[in-house]
Amino acid sequence: MKIIKYTAVGFLSLVILNQPLAVRAAEIADIKFENQYNAPETGLELKGVGLLRYLGLFKVYAGAFYLEKGAPINDALADRAKRIEVEYLRPFKGEDFGPATVEMMEKNVDKATIEKLRQQIDYHNSLYEDVGPGDRYALTYIPGRGTELALNGEPKGVIEGADFATALFSIWIGQKPIDESFKQQIMGL
Repeated sequence: MKIIKYTAVGFLSLVILNQPLAVRAAEIADIKFENQYNAPETGLELKGVGLLRYLGLFKVYAGAFYLEKGAPINDALADRAKRIEVEYLRPFKGEDFGPATVEMMEKNVDKATIEKLRQQIDYHNSLYEDVGPGDRYALTYIPGRGTELALNGEPKGVIEGADFATALFSIWIGQKPIDESFKQQIMGL
């Protein structure tokens, strides 16, 4: 009986090992996002992907949200490692990112905090460049280091402060996000 049992276990192990590996990416609107991101000193796991539409009609961008492994999603704005990637489906001018960033931050953060963060916000907004379809911006926050803005994998700058990261990420996952449906999608809710 033991021989049959060991033979069955061995056979099942071979079957499992010979199966193709699971796709290591999530996809939305034909845009792929990795299931994990290896940030400095920590690993981040994909929580969800979403598609942002303007007026419910026009596809604007696809995005993905990553959070420190093991962190609860309801704690996403806390001082934890996190990342958002946004791949554009339409062109945007770099100069347009700043006003939109400030407008959305102001919906989620009080005026006193905005004024306290003014220098960081201005520096952050100065880093943006024009984008076209297929370009991808990523914001990666690492506690104690800051928030890195990267375009197509090329770092543009790092903005210090957990309070800045909270204000910035609130644009997508705050109480009054840019789009509630997009928030629910990228947070995997």
